[in-house]
Amino acid sequence: MDDPNLHFIPAVGQPIPAAPVSIAVWEWPGADPPLLFAHATGFHGRMWDHIVRRFPGRRALALDFRGHGRSGKPVPPIPWPYFAQDVLAVARHFGVRDALGVGHSMGGHSLVSAAIDHPEIFAALLLVDPVIFPPAHYGAPPPDASFILRRRNRWASPSEMFDRFRTRPPFASWHPEALRSYCEYALLPDGGSFVLACPPALEAATYGQSNAPESNLYAGIPSVRQPVTILRAGATGTPGVFDLSASPTAPDLAAKFARGRDILLADHNHYIPMEAPELVAAEIAAHPS
Repeated sequence: MDDPNLHFIPAVGQPIPAAPVSIAVWEWPGADPPLLFAHATGFHGRMWDHIVRRFPGRRALALDFRGHGRSGKPVPPIPWPYFAQDVLAVARHFGVRDALGVGHSMGGHSLVSAAIDHPEIFAALLLVDPVIFPPAHYGAPPPDASFILRRRNRWASPSEMFDRFRTRPPFASWHPEALRSYCEYALLPDGGSFVLACPPALEAATYGQSNAPESNLYAGIPSVRQPVTILRAGATGTPGVFDLSASPTAPDLAAKFARGRDILLADHNHYIPMEAPELVAAEIAAHPS
């Protein structure tokens, strides 16, 4: 399958005053209706490469959310509604209608938020362990993501990152192609070395916004009439401990949608697209194209 084309489009819904921010979008040309992919916090659009290649000839779009990948880096924190605006900007720019939206983690949240405002964009949604908490979590103290600030930020090369991560959890259980894509596009050149494309301070601040009151989608979820499939990880966390491998998804979330379907993957953690791409691909293939 050919490499995707890289486009840059202007972000909308920016705080004022603010410097203009561009959104990077990776496009695999092909037949409509398209697949529209949205990644998790700290990742990038090329995390979907190993899944997109399973659908040759299908048009696919994968954005880098603002603050991530090749997109512009606004000053954090970024309220989560702005990530939904990134999805809407992509849909408007590329004329997307009746897409299958595929979103992991924060990406799943953002697709739901976009579908609430502009349902014509999507024919269906596939949400992979979306960050949509039980209602009581919203407005509570934010998760302590300070450990993210200690992430190693500078690397000699993507290959160095891959070699360091491939035997360490959680990366050791990832599909090798997913880990290679992560390392290749998680870094940006900086002088004679590389730095993380999603700076640790921005990533930590993004997690801190995850349960802010404006991130609560429950008032709008019943208006989403499209079929919604949720792949929900079985891994659970310890109360009071922010565990990136644990599922953040409300166990009864599917029941809140008009046409929701819940699939519990008891043996998997939050990194389902990286660990079990065949499960995600099978759900994509099950939707009419």
